[in-house]
This record gives sequence, structure tokens and C-alpha cells, in this order.
Amino acid sequence: MYQLVTVVRDAVFVAFCLAGGAATASWLVRTQKISPFSPLGRFLKKSSDPVLTPVETRVVRLGGLPSQAGWWLVVGTAIAGLLLIWLTRGAVGVFYDLRDAYRGGFVEVLRLLVEGAYDVLFIALIVRVAGSWIGAFRYSRWARPAYRLTDWLVEPIRKVLPPFSGFDFSPIAAWIVLLVLRMVLLSVVL
Repeated sequence: MYQLVTVVRDAVFVAFCLAGGAATASWLVRTQKISPFSPLGRFLKKSSDPVLTPVETRVVRLGGLPSQAGWWLVVGTAIAGLLLIWLTRGAVGVFYDLRDAYRGGFVEVLRLLVEGAYDVLFIALIVRVAGSWIGAFRYSRWARPAYRLTDWLVEPIRKVLPPFSGFDFSPIAAWIVLLVLRMVLLSVVL
């Protein structure tokens, strides 16, 4: 199963190198380091344009310069690749956790469920806090699930613990409550 992580990591590396090659080829032709009318220049333009044209369109729509599209492609490929590697490792880890819980019996399955519920709620709290920093609040499409998952815990705490000097301590208090709840449930299960 770890071979899957290796294959994904190698594919991400290849995609990153291809994005870097396309960005470099486009830069060489745009800055006329290589003549756009030479056979090499025409080949580089012909091979990099299909990859860069959609990125360039998106960059221009967002107010950027079209000459920066290649480097946005490289950065986007790197970030998406790292995210894909992280998700693959997580999926493989979940597979092994499920296998071990199945082998361990009912108690291990309960422990895995408690740990999984804690992880999901903790990530939802982080998304909620990080979203509030960048202006993605309750009605934002990507932050709405985080609010739905954590409102049952954060809202009662917020009523008791109001914001202090513009800082809301209720997500921190909710995280502490989650930690205590997790420890209590794990001590009961184990």
C-alpha cells in the first residue's frame, strides 16, 4: 500500500517538472532569449501554449499579468501536488488504522471512532478559525460545513464566554472541551 504513496509522489514530481519546463519554455520565448521565429522557438511555443493558455486566462481574469502564468502554474502544481501526497498518505493511514481496528476487535473499533470524530471536529474548528481570519464566515460555501459541525459546541460556550477585546476565545475553549471529552471517552472505552 505504501507503493501507492511512492507512485503518487513520483507522479507529482513529474508534473512539477513538466510545469517548470512549460513555464521556462514560455519565458524563454516571451523574453526573446530564444527567437520566437526559430524552429526551437516555434517548438517551445507550440508545446507550452496548450498548457499555459488556460492558466493565463485565469490569471488575467484575476487581474494578474499574462507573463506570470507560467510561474503560477508551477506554484499551483506544487501546492496541488503536496496536497495530493498528503491526502494519499492520509488515506493509506486510514486504511491501515481500519485494518488494525478490525483485527483488534470491538474496543479498537470504538477507539478508532472516537479518534476519528475528534480529528474531524478539530479540523472543523481550525477551518472555522482560519476562515474567520480571511473573511469566510458562516455563509461561505466552503466554511459552512465547519460551522455546522461545531456550532453545537462553540455557540453555548460563546454565550458563557463573550469575546474579549475583539478576540473570540470560544473555539479555543471548545477545543479544550473536545480534548477532555476525548480523554474521558477513551478511558471508558479502554
